[in-house]
Amino acid sequence: DSFDILGDGVKQLLVGRDDGMIEIYNFESADDPVLRHDYALSESIASIQGGCVGKDGYDEILAATYSGWLTGLTTEPVHREGGSGEELKLSQEMQSKISSLRNELEQLQIKVLQEREKYQQSSQSSTAVSSVPAFSVNDKFTLNKDDASYSLILEVQTAIDNVLVQSDAPLDLLDVDKNSAVVSFSSCDSE
Repeated sequence: DSFDILGDGVKQLLVGRDDGMIEIYNFESADDPVLRHDYALSESIASIQGGCVGKDGYDEILAATYSGWLTGLTTEPVHREGGSGEELKLSQEMQSKISSLRNELEQLQIKVLQEREKYQQSSQSSTAVSSVPAFSVNDKFTLNKDDASYSLILEVQTAIDNVLVQSDAPLDLLDVDKNSAVVSFSSCDSE
Protein backbone atom coordinates (compact mmCIF):
# COMPACT_ATOMS: atom_id res chain seq x y z
CA ASP A 1 0.00 0.00 0.00
CA SER A 2 1.06 3.63 -0.22
CA PHE A 3 0.11 5.90 2.67
CA ASP A 4 1.58 8.94 4.46
CA ILE A 5 2.22 7.16 7.78
CA LEU A 6 5.05 9.53 8.76
CA GLY A 7 2.87 12.63 8.33
CA ASP A 8 5.37 14.50 6.18
CA GLY A 9 3.01 15.09 3.23
CA VAL A 10 4.63 12.40 1.06
CA LYS A 11 3.20 8.90 0.81
CA GLN A 12 5.41 6.05 1.98
CA LEU A 13 5.46 2.56 0.51
CA LEU A 14 4.11 -0.04 2.97
CA VAL A 15 5.36 -3.57 2.23
CA GLY A 16 4.20 -6.81 3.85
CA ARG A 17 6.40 -9.79 3.04
CA ASP A 18 6.02 -13.57 3.06
CA ASP A 19 8.66 -13.85 5.77
CA GLY A 20 6.56 -11.71 8.15
CA MET A 21 8.44 -8.41 7.71
CA ILE A 22 6.55 -5.11 7.56
CA GLU A 23 8.67 -2.43 5.93
CA ILE A 24 8.09 1.30 5.45
CA TYR A 25 10.00 2.89 2.57
CA ASN A 26 10.31 6.65 2.08
CA PHE A 27 11.00 8.46 -1.19
CA GLU A 28 13.45 11.13 -0.03
CA SER A 29 14.90 11.80 -3.47
CA ALA A 30 14.48 10.64 -7.05
CA ASP A 31 16.74 7.65 -6.34
CA ASP A 32 15.74 4.34 -4.81
CA PRO A 33 13.34 4.26 -1.84
CA VAL A 34 14.93 4.30 1.63
CA LEU A 35 13.91 1.84 4.36
CA ARG A 36 12.73 3.96 7.31
CA HIS A 37 11.14 1.39 9.65
CA ASP A 38 10.60 -2.34 9.81
CA TYR A 39 8.78 -4.73 12.12
CA ALA A 40 8.86 -8.54 12.19
CA LEU A 41 5.80 -10.74 12.67
CA SER A 42 5.96 -14.49 13.21
CA GLU A 43 4.03 -15.46 10.06
CA SER A 44 3.60 -14.35 6.47
CA ILE A 45 1.56 -11.28 5.68
CA ALA A 46 -1.41 -11.69 3.35
CA SER A 47 -2.31 -7.99 3.01
CA ILE A 48 -1.34 -4.57 4.35
CA GLN A 49 -3.17 -1.22 4.48
CA GLY A 50 -2.53 2.23 5.94
CA GLY A 51 -5.22 4.48 7.38
CA CYS A 52 -6.86 5.97 10.45
CA VAL A 53 -8.64 3.13 12.23
CA GLY A 54 -8.47 3.13 16.03
CA LYS A 55 -8.28 6.76 17.12
CA ASP A 56 -8.76 10.04 15.27
CA GLY A 57 -5.52 11.84 14.57
CA TYR A 58 -3.31 8.74 14.81
CA ASP A 59 -2.60 6.80 11.63
CA GLU A 60 -2.07 3.05 11.63
CA ILE A 61 -0.78 0.22 9.50
CA LEU A 62 -2.98 -2.88 9.51
CA ALA A 63 -1.59 -6.22 8.38
CA ALA A 64 -3.55 -9.44 7.92
CA THR A 65 -1.47 -12.58 8.42
CA TYR A 66 -1.74 -16.03 6.87
CA SER A 67 -3.62 -17.54 9.82
CA GLY A 68 -6.09 -14.64 9.93
CA TRP A 69 -4.62 -12.46 12.68
CA LEU A 70 -4.99 -8.73 12.23
CA THR A 71 -2.05 -6.73 13.56
CA GLY A 72 -1.99 -2.96 13.88
CA LEU A 73 0.96 -0.60 14.21
CA THR A 74 -0.05 2.87 15.37
CA THR A 75 1.54 6.29 15.55
CA GLU A 76 -0.23 6.92 18.88
CA PRO A 77 2.32 7.24 21.69
CA VAL A 78 1.96 4.37 24.14
CA HIS A 79 4.35 5.69 26.78
CA ARG A 80 3.90 8.87 28.73
CA GLU A 81 6.63 10.18 30.98
CA GLY A 82 6.00 11.94 34.24
CA GLY A 83 8.35 14.36 35.95
CA SER A 84 10.20 13.48 39.11
CA GLY A 85 7.81 12.74 41.95
CA GLU A 86 4.72 13.09 39.75
CA GLU A 87 2.14 10.36 39.65
CA LEU A 88 1.16 9.20 36.21
CA LYS A 89 -2.58 9.68 35.84
CA LEU A 90 -4.48 7.76 33.18
CA SER A 91 -7.10 9.61 31.24
CA GLN A 92 -10.72 8.54 31.58
CA GLU A 93 -10.59 7.22 28.02
CA MET A 94 -7.55 5.05 28.77
CA GLN A 95 -9.12 3.74 32.00
CA SER A 96 -12.31 2.76 30.18
CA LYS A 97 -10.26 1.08 27.43
CA ILE A 98 -8.34 -0.95 30.03
CA SER A 99 -11.56 -1.87 31.81
CA SER A 100 -13.17 -2.94 28.53
CA LEU A 101 -10.17 -5.11 27.62
CA ARG A 102 -10.20 -6.74 31.08
CA ASN A 103 -13.91 -7.56 30.73
CA GLU A 104 -13.36 -8.99 27.26
CA LEU A 105 -10.45 -11.11 28.52
CA GLU A 106 -12.55 -12.49 31.39
CA GLN A 107 -15.39 -13.38 28.99
CA LEU A 108 -12.95 -15.15 26.66
CA GLN A 109 -11.46 -17.12 29.57
CA ILE A 110 -14.95 -18.22 30.65
CA LYS A 111 -15.78 -19.24 27.07
CA VAL A 112 -12.56 -21.27 26.77
CA LEU A 113 -13.35 -23.10 30.04
CA GLN A 114 -16.90 -23.87 28.83
CA GLU A 115 -15.66 -25.20 25.49
CA ARG A 116 -12.94 -27.26 27.20
CA GLU A 117 -15.56 -28.83 29.50
CA LYS A 118 -17.82 -29.59 26.51
CA TYR A 119 -14.90 -31.25 24.72
CA GLN A 120 -13.99 -33.31 27.80
CA GLN A 121 -17.59 -34.51 28.15
CA SER A 122 -17.94 -35.39 24.47
CA SER A 123 -14.57 -37.18 24.32
CA GLN A 124 -15.47 -39.40 27.31
CA SER A 125 -18.85 -40.47 25.94
CA SER A 126 -19.23 -43.91 24.36
CA THR A 127 -20.31 -42.41 21.03
CA ALA A 128 -17.29 -40.12 20.67
CA VAL A 129 -15.51 -40.23 17.33
CA SER A 130 -11.94 -39.04 17.00
CA SER A 131 -10.79 -37.38 13.81
CA VAL A 132 -7.74 -35.49 12.66
CA PRO A 133 -8.65 -31.92 11.71
CA ALA A 134 -7.77 -30.79 8.19
CA PHE A 135 -5.26 -27.95 7.99
CA SER A 136 -4.47 -25.86 4.99
CA VAL A 137 -0.73 -25.66 4.49
CA ASN A 138 0.94 -22.60 3.00
CA ASP A 139 4.12 -23.88 1.35
CA LYS A 140 6.77 -22.28 -0.85
CA PHE A 141 9.87 -23.83 -2.39
CA THR A 142 11.85 -21.09 -4.11
CA LEU A 143 15.29 -20.86 -5.67
CA ASN A 144 17.70 -18.29 -4.24
CA LYS A 145 19.88 -17.46 -7.24
CA ASP A 146 22.52 -15.63 -5.15
CA ASP A 147 23.81 -18.76 -3.41
CA ALA A 148 22.14 -21.47 -5.55
CA SER A 149 20.02 -22.77 -2.69
CA TYR A 150 16.33 -23.46 -2.25
CA SER A 151 14.17 -22.07 0.55
CA LEU A 152 11.40 -24.27 1.89
CA ILE A 153 8.79 -22.30 3.81
CA LEU A 154 5.93 -24.09 5.57
CA GLU A 155 3.08 -22.42 7.45
CA VAL A 156 0.19 -24.11 9.17
CA GLN A 157 -2.48 -22.57 11.39
CA THR A 158 -1.21 -24.58 14.35
CA ALA A 159 2.16 -25.33 15.91
CA ILE A 160 4.55 -27.44 13.82
CA ASP A 161 6.32 -30.08 15.92
CA ASN A 162 8.18 -32.00 13.23
CA VAL A 163 8.95 -31.71 9.53
CA LEU A 164 10.29 -34.74 7.71
CA VAL A 165 12.25 -34.11 4.51
CA GLN A 166 13.04 -37.21 2.48
CA SER A 167 15.19 -37.09 -0.63
CA ASP A 168 16.87 -39.53 -3.02
CA ALA A 169 19.72 -37.05 -3.47
CA PRO A 170 22.10 -35.91 -0.72
CA LEU A 171 21.02 -32.64 0.92
CA ASP A 172 22.89 -29.92 2.77
CA LEU A 173 20.66 -27.96 5.13
CA LEU A 174 21.75 -24.36 5.63
CA ASP A 175 20.91 -22.39 8.77
CA VAL A 176 19.11 -19.06 8.41
CA ASP A 177 18.55 -16.24 10.89
CA LYS A 178 14.87 -16.99 11.52
CA ASN A 179 15.37 -20.74 11.92
CA SER A 180 14.48 -22.13 15.33
CA ALA A 181 14.48 -25.78 14.24
CA VAL A 182 16.73 -28.51 15.57
CA VAL A 183 18.01 -30.57 12.64
CA SER A 184 18.75 -34.27 12.86
CA PHE A 185 20.05 -36.39 9.98
CA SER A 186 19.48 -40.07 9.41
CA SER A 187 20.75 -42.20 6.57
CA CYS A 188 18.18 -43.76 4.34
CA ASP A 189 18.02 -47.43 3.46
CA SER A 190 18.58 -47.58 -0.28
CA GLU A 191 16.15 -50.48 -0.68
